[in-house]
Amino acid sequence: MAHVAFLGLGVMGYPMAGHLVKAGHDVTVWNRTEAKAATWSATYDGSHAATPSDAIAGAEFVFLCLGDDPDVMAVFDAMEQAISADSIIVDHTTASAGLARALAARSREKGASFVDAPISGGQAGAEKGQLTIMCGGEEVAFDKARPIMQAYGKRMTLIGDSGAGQLAKSVNQICISGIVQGLAEGMHFADEAGLDIAKVMEAISGGAAQSWQMENRWETMSRGEYEHGFAVDWMRKDLRIALETARENGASLPLTAMVDQYYADIQAMGGQRWDTSSLLARMGRRVK
Repeated sequence: MAHVAFLGLGVMGYPMAGHLVKAGHDVTVWNRTEAKAATWSATYDGSHAATPSDAIAGAEFVFLCLGDDPDVMAVFDAMEQAISADSIIVDHTTASAGLARALAARSREKGASFVDAPISGGQAGAEKGQLTIMCGGEEVAFDKARPIMQAYGKRMTLIGDSGAGQLAKSVNQICISGIVQGLAEGMHFADEAGLDIAKVMEAISGGAAQSWQMENRWETMSRGEYEHGFAVDWMRKDLRIALETARENGASLPLTAMVDQYYADIQAMGGQRWDTSSLLARMGRRVK
């Protein structure tokens, strides 16, 4: 059993922290909205604290699962004085590689270690404890954190030094955006051609066109249901990070930039909280 703090109880963090309790760890949580932390404590028989520094007092492992760079920075600032030497801080937020490197340096000054560990798998993956975790940092810290993360992660990979996990998450989001756009265009084409979409998907899903998005999203997309996964607002945040990093490192991302603007169209349609498969909606597919 480890003494663990978990900061940030959004749709991902809430069940992830719960899995840590189920795995037998002593967990204290903090959330910006304290009422949610109190509800979590009642649900999982855990503890909650009023401030980030109170939450991490004496913790061997500190997990963050927040929104964006400014959120991570604000919470880190608030808890920095309470960081214990030899503790391991794991940031599951999708944030910038530059932030990860900066916080790794600040953690070392406190005698602690920092692992950037963005996650993939969506709300369903968090609830089922089957997330993919891409990590950056020192191997020793990763090896210590890995058994704890196994409570909610099915695949954990150390990519490289600090920031590498965040860069790998950008690769993940770049690939997803292109795949979803391709699926949306294919389904739109099938519609306009008067094809039976179910038969088309049956025919092509066993071949080279197959993807996780096709397997798990074509039916809900066909019905105009977009409440089943990662929100458009979150994807645009992630793509913004990817595009900003590309401008720094010289990578060419024309498809990603185009799809990012398509997601801006979805936001303008009121689909900020629709899932990422809603790219089909901008082509005229009805929305329930």
